[in-house]
Amino acid sequence: MAAFHFTRKPIDTQALRMGLADPACGGYATFEGWVRDHNEGERVRGLEYEAFEALAVREGERILGEASARFGIAHAACAHRLGELAVGELAVWVAVSAAHRHEAFLACRYIIDEVKHRLPIWKKEHYVSGDSGWVNCERCAAPAAHTEALSPPGRHAHKHGS
Repeated sequence: MAAFHFTRKPIDTQALRMGLADPACGGYATFEGWVRDHNEGERVRGLEYEAFEALAVREGERILGEASARFGIAHAACAHRLGELAVGELAVWVAVSAAHRHEAFLACRYIIDEVKHRLPIWKKEHYVSGDSGWVNCERCAAPAAHTEALSPPGRHAHKHGS
């Protein structure tokens, strides 16, 4: 299985986590994004994800490679759901293993931020009122907001557009 992949079934975090286990790694960080019950004043009853899968997988793999090079991590993986999801379901999962926790945390944050910014994934929310709507991505026209805080010591953050 690719390090970045989509699934229409619930994400099996336990199986994915085992793929990152490495006796050389003392740090492991993960991020889980769940479907919440509200957005911008609307009560959400569920949502659905669509993606341009071939392009998104290639770009997702590129992001994982960038994180590895930038933060010196050993392993990274990301799984993203497609299709219909209910409130409370796991929508996206990112995990990183590294020699130390600092790099693992930074790389995990980098990966989820870049996935949300760069991948062609669309979310349609279904509201309790009966309405639904595609959620606009306010950040799509702007570079991902990485700061010096995301750079490991001795490295400088990559600045987009400069």
